[in-house]
Amino acid sequence: FITNGAMADTVIVCTKTDPEKGAHGVTLLLVDAGMPGFTKGRKLKKMGMKAQDTSELFFEDVRVPAANVLGEVNKGFYYLMQELPQERLLIADMAVAASEAAFELTRTYVKERKAFGKPIGALQTIRHKMAEIKTELTSARSFMDTCLRLHNEHKLDTATASMAKYLATDLQNKVAYDCVQLHGGYGFMMEYPIARFYVDARVQPIYGGTNEIMKELIARTIV
Repeated sequence: FITNGAMADTVIVCTKTDPEKGAHGVTLLLVDAGMPGFTKGRKLKKMGMKAQDTSELFFEDVRVPAANVLGEVNKGFYYLMQELPQERLLIADMAVAASEAAFELTRTYVKERKAFGKPIGALQTIRHKMAEIKTELTSARSFMDTCLRLHNEHKLDTATASMAKYLATDLQNKVAYDCVQLHGGYGFMMEYPIARFYVDARVQPIYGGTNEIMKELIARTIV
């Protein structure tokens, strides 16, 4: 299954054209919807990201013309590796932006929600938690700005992009958790936007390479 599978008119398929060469025998093919043997399955029901379709794709004896080879034969893995830092940077930037939005939503809530005759934002526990989140977000945004500059200069390496993805998506889940907690019981209700922030955050440490893989990529540059 793949994101936007149901919507796509053309998909890029990573194909083993020379299995004995392993990663060095992968080719990217353009497969158009309607080609004999290429069918789409059901849209999958997900925990979050519900505005974005995720669909099964099936391939059975699909014949693809040579003209549909994307790039060179057996160079597909290299093309993918070239683009992975940018993909991980994109996920990291999404994570920081979503965290900032969740924070602002929660800032408004704690100013308006009253308990014991005054806004809950006046309570020291709430104020200190908001201070913690703001500090972490400011640090993450600073690192993201550095990564974006490096990417713009064509200097963003795999390890740094992996750090960005790991740091930002872990933080996104922590911020979403804390912001739901600060909303109290209302945070558990889907009619409150913070609940959507929470369920949408969960996939971020998974796709684009799990955060466990990110740690391994980072560790290779250390020991």
